[in-house]
Amino acid sequence: MEKPLVALDKGTTCSSWNYSGQRLATGSVDGTLAVFDSRDPCSSSLSCTAKSKVHEAAGIVKIAWVPPEYGDAVACVCTDGTLSLWEEVAEDAQPLEWKLCTSFNGGSAQLLDTQFGVSAAGLKMVTAYSDGRVKVYELLDPLELKNWQLQAEFQNVIDSVSTVGPAMCLSASISWNPRRGESQESSFVLGFSSNTPQLNSAKVWEFDQAHQRWLPVAELASPGDNDNQVYAVAWAPNIGRPYEVIAIATHKGISIWHLGLNPDSDGRLSMEKIAVLSGHKGEVWQMEWDMSGMTLATTGNDGSVRLWQSSLNGVWHEEATFEPTS
Repeated sequence: MEKPLVALDKGTTCSSWNYSGQRLATGSVDGTLAVFDSRDPCSSSLSCTAKSKVHEAAGIVKIAWVPPEYGDAVACVCTDGTLSLWEEVAEDAQPLEWKLCTSFNGGSAQLLDTQFGVSAAGLKMVTAYSDGRVKVYELLDPLELKNWQLQAEFQNVIDSVSTVGPAMCLSASISWNPRRGESQESSFVLGFSSNTPQLNSAKVWEFDQAHQRWLPVAELASPGDNDNQVYAVAWAPNIGRPYEVIAIATHKGISIWHLGLNPDSDGRLSMEKIAVLSGHKGEVWQMEWDMSGMTLATTGNDGSVRLWQSSLNGVWHEEATFEPTS
């Protein structure tokens, strides 16, 4: 007999598992952050252990966990475009509580997505806005999640010296390179769904340590498709492949790309589209890789969850489909 894993409150708008998959954070339309944990080590069921009011007048639309080496903390994006960081702390021998670390204001633009990335230089956070701007922040003190500094601000265009005029972006999707190492530079992939073609296509951005700037090193789009609106991106974990694997979702389906590890003389990385996955009816909203980077889970506005895998000879296929029951 099927048993529910967790019972969510009415009005829940978003959720996010922590890095170990043992805690769940949810956001609601009334601005409440809820955290669920397992009280019984012998059971997989989760119970709500904490609730915090993140915003009095706006709902939460996005939650992202901070990497675990920086503590138990989440970033909450609200409908009014504000971003706040909340951390689980214990003060003066009191029980653990979720408290506000700091907040960010994007001005007149709507914050669309935010994600954290870890490199040898420390913790970074990238944010994407409805006017097409991208901001990268870095944490100044690994022990103080309230101390952030704006490192860079740019637009998602492949020509680093060009800019585009006013844009209206409906959504954005960011995915950091999961690989970590002393020699590994920070990098992430970003795509927009907007009315400005130059912003839309998924670009891979890498931090140039020598010149202290972010550079676009690849544009994951076929000729003629570089103005397609991007709905979701997902960078796969790499457990030893001589290339990276990135999934990009547009209205034409889900494309799987191989990205080279070594830049050419122009600083660009080689890339190859090796598969296009079709099966969802409508837009794909979210994609997640498993820890091995071998299985891709996707979901969209058709309500289904689909699992995709590659065979030993490199042919991608749909491994399983989970359809909504009602």
